[in-house]
Amino acid sequence: MRWGSLIVPVLLAVADALLVNGVTFGLELNVSLAAAAALLVRRRLPTLVFLITLPGILIGYVWFAPMIALYTVALLRPNRRLLGISALLLAAAHFIPWPVSDFEPTAYRENTLTLIDACVTSVGPIALGLLVRTRGELAARIEDLIRSRRHADELLAEQVLSTERARLAREMHDVVAHQVSLISLQAGAVQISAEDAKAREGARTIRELSVRTLDELRHMVGILRAAGGDHEELTPQPRLADLPRLIELSALNVSFETDGATRRPGHPEAVERAAFRIVQEALTNVRKHAPGARVTVRLNDAEAAKGPAQEAEGPAQEAEHAGQETARQAEETRGLRVEVRNGPPDASAVAPGLPGGGHGLVGLRERAQLLGGTLEAGPTEEGGFVVRADFPKTPRVTGTA
Repeated sequence: MRWGSLIVPVLLAVADALLVNGVTFGLELNVSLAAAAALLVRRRLPTLVFLITLPGILIGYVWFAPMIALYTVALLRPNRRLLGISALLLAAAHFIPWPVSDFEPTAYRENTLTLIDACVTSVGPIALGLLVRTRGELAARIEDLIRSRRHADELLAEQVLSTERARLAREMHDVVAHQVSLISLQAGAVQISAEDAKAREGARTIRELSVRTLDELRHMVGILRAAGGDHEELTPQPRLADLPRLIELSALNVSFETDGATRRPGHPEAVERAAFRIVQEALTNVRKHAPGARVTVRLNDAEAAKGPAQEAEGPAQEAEHAGQETARQAEETRGLRVEVRNGPPDASAVAPGLPGGGHGLVGLRERAQLLGGTLEAGPTEEGGFVVRADFPKTPRVTGTA
């Protein structure tokens, strides 16, 4: 389309020159063809091209080339003084005959008709050029208005979302926090008034869990009030060192096995947080679906798998580098493995009837995959259930899981 809009006017001007002046080269045809050829650069030099086309209408009596050139001037150079002078020049070139000696001042009727034609020839291209330019400016302004309106709608949607999050945060604080606070107060009263040591211990555990729930609730409320923006952690996040306390407060028959990964530094904070949440969710599922079952929580370093190049080495080479590779892998590629395994439920135990949404394992698997790890969960041959997660030493992302 771009080349068509450039070539088609030139072809029309050439056809006009040939129809008016014939195919025999002479002064009239030469200036007419020169005017037509100048249209090729009319967009870069509109004023100069218009001046070149004036001899074409004065000597060769062609209209297309000067009218197209004047239209281009009005489209690209909408200066009133320039357009006024250009209109006068085109009208004069159209009105004055060639040679000038053929002009007859007493031919009033013919001169009047020629003057009217000259005015129409000069005013028409200018009006059309200004109209097309104004239409383009209006289209650009409409596009800007649409873009501004879209941006305003996005801002309004963000404001509505922020308001809804703030309302949800208030409702969570007013309803859930109030109920958990009552549970904590009642547990404190039972802890003081109970005579049985086990009852006091249970009440103390309930109170500590209530306080921890309130802390996490305040953390979530702060996130909602932040409306999704960047924010610092409002409360300390759980780490591997907090697992023994979590297991102690779970009120389950749990055996905790670890090779010191909870005390060894070097695991990223996001990995430790994800490992803690996996153990927390797994223990919650045991409490819901396998009451009275024995639970084993294992936390150790995941072994690094061999790469293709290492598997291709011969026994002699593998033995030669065994000591170096073992030390290097243990230090550089060792990740973290979390496993929670429970046996079958105790038939004599009473199910607590806790509510569940069925999305816990899905969320844990997404959390593990986000860090570049894997999570497997499924029943065991003994009738129990196992949840196993492996995390790399260097997670894919940090701080978001």
